[in-house]
Amino acid sequence: MSDFKIITNTTADLPLNYINENRLGLMVFNYTIKGETYTKGKELDWKKFYALMREGHMPTTSQVNPEECREYFEEYLKESDHLLYLSFSSGLSGSYGSACIAADMAMEAHPDCKIEIIDSRCASMGEGLLVHKAVQMQKAGKSMEETAAWVKENIPRLIHIFTVDDLNHLYRGGRVSRTAAVIGSVVGIKPILHVDDEGHLIPIQKVRGRKKSLNTLVDYMEEKMGKYRDSNDIIFISHGDALEDAEFVRDEIQKRFGISTFMINHIGPTIGAHSGPGTIALFFMGESR
Repeated sequence: MSDFKIITNTTADLPLNYINENRLGLMVFNYTIKGETYTKGKELDWKKFYALMREGHMPTTSQVNPEECREYFEEYLKESDHLLYLSFSSGLSGSYGSACIAADMAMEAHPDCKIEIIDSRCASMGEGLLVHKAVQMQKAGKSMEETAAWVKENIPRLIHIFTVDDLNHLYRGGRVSRTAAVIGSVVGIKPILHVDDEGHLIPIQKVRGRKKSLNTLVDYMEEKMGKYRDSNDIIFISHGDALEDAEFVRDEIQKRFGISTFMINHIGPTIGAHSGPGTIALFFMGESR
């Protein structure tokens, strides 16, 4: 394994055991719900989080500021003088800018270190899948420079497709327009969204009924995989406290494409605060977003 440390965020929605097993650095984004703020070392059970949302409590989130980010880098520089940080999409947060400022401060204080910051232009387990690919390269002995180059080249090929139960959560957080939220609130209509090349959330389709929306995710995957069909050795699926629906999508993918390896995980509070309960998101490699 190459000697550099990969750092991700809670926005990547990776399981904690995966993070620990692969010795990943983790930046924790803060969130507040029902008047209580949760941060590094203070957690709320994710099921309780979604239960509070269903009761009508609306959470807010805050990004890691440059000084907090610098403290994370200082901590991880004790383990390695080469850090590769895959940030949350700059199209959804200012955290990439904070990381760039923090990296400059840390490298000025430690001239022998190198910190590479990459705007993943990804979210949830799309960001997680990109991290997973970087981990695979690191385990294969690739250098930080080689890994970073591959990641940058392949970001446009990391496809996100998802459906939400209520677009008002995304509108409240400024992630979609009011018009999109109003259209998506029509009874029985389920919006389908993707993440574009700039890392923004874009509504692309409206379907009627939950089951139809889940099948549409798999249809979109079939359309987008193209020549990357055989290179999708693992598919990531995240859910907003809707495991049964995530497993339905997994089973449909197995039936259609014969893919047998998946990582399914819940959407954590940082992303879930904006996507809401019932979200199902699918991530894979394809020809283009």
